[in-house]
Amino acid sequence: KVCTLLKLLKMSSKDYVQTFGRKKNAVAVATVRKGRGLLRVNGAPLEILEPAVLRIKVWEPVLVLGAQRFQEVDIRVRVKGGGSTSQIYAIRQAIAKGIVAYYQKNVDEEQKKEVKELLMAYDRNLLVADPRRCEPKKFGGPSARARVQKSYR
Repeated sequence: KVCTLLKLLKMSSKDYVQTFGRKKNAVAVATVRKGRGLLRVNGAPLEILEPAVLRIKVWEPVLVLGAQRFQEVDIRVRVKGGGSTSQIYAIRQAIAKGIVAYYQKNVDEEQKKEVKELLMAYDRNLLVADPRRCEPKKFGGPSARARVQKSYR
């Protein structure tokens, strides 16, 4: 009983930040807190993330900023919706936005600006979401834009 009360007190102090990344219908929520350099997606390490070809995309924020910035934080990401490629892009955006938010809240503004500039210089999509969405289907045709072919004879 005392242990659960202590856990509630710890959680209420908000020593963590939560950020999200989006791509199409995929939404990834990253929780960044002080720790020992743990990076997990849906409870599994990044090394077993599929598709393997795009695995390097998830590591981009770490490679751009350097591993030493991730040594003292734990990042846990929950991702759902969309396809596998969209999920990868949502995860990388959530990680990048999470580290920026953590630096703003728990470190200092100067280092946060430095981190943000490095990420923006590498790829703007690490911090800014792509607003494109799937267009809904309309009546009178098989898809959003295509219409049934018209014949005169």
